[in-house]
Amino acid sequence: MTTSPTRSPRLLLITTVVLVVAGMVLLAAPHAPRTRAPSATPRGAVPTVVPPAAAPGSRSVQTGAPVSAPASTAPAETVSLPALPAHGEGVAGDAAIQASLEDAWPADLAADDERELLAAGRDLLRADATGIGRARWPALFGDPGQVIAPAFATSRLRIQAAIARRDGSADKAVVHLVWAGTDRGGTYTDRRITDWYFTRTSTKGASTWTPQPLT
Repeated sequence: MTTSPTRSPRLLLITTVVLVVAGMVLLAAPHAPRTRAPSATPRGAVPTVVPPAAAPGSRSVQTGAPVSAPASTAPAETVSLPALPAHGEGVAGDAAIQASLEDAWPADLAADDERELLAAGRDLLRADATGIGRARWPALFGDPGQVIAPAFATSRLRIQAAIARRDGSADKAVVHLVWAGTDRGGTYTDRRITDWYFTRTSTKGASTWTPQPLT
């Protein structure tokens, strides 16, 4: 009977070392990255569109989306004055001139003071332009007996608008008048401007507005 030769312990040791070294070499070698096959986008999926960064206070717009105007915008608050009528429009345009004055210079006087000043301002304008009523203010128009030819015809003088407002302090005021008239040469002109200035004076506890000479 034939017996197989006994394996040498030395041969087994060498084989084991070779296998260990081969395994270490395989572990140390770089591996190529495993790529995943591209998959189709599932049905119904919507690609996400990332809007660009927007500055503070501004509206961002998505790329690829149509840009439309906002549904409603709040207009800036503005103050508009009534349009002035054309020259020569006549009495029909006086209301617009009055409204324009009142919008440009808001009221700042007591109602009683404003009425007194407006009445005095209108009378002073008529006296100065036509000569009628100058005796009421001798300090302004001189000797009542002195004959001064009026510069404007009484029948064609018309006050188109008038306001009374403070003139820097509570004891000073100005009456601003816009008027029309025909001068001695026969020329009719509207929207003339005259300002009469007043100071408040007190006599025996009662106050009154005193007109100042025109300069």
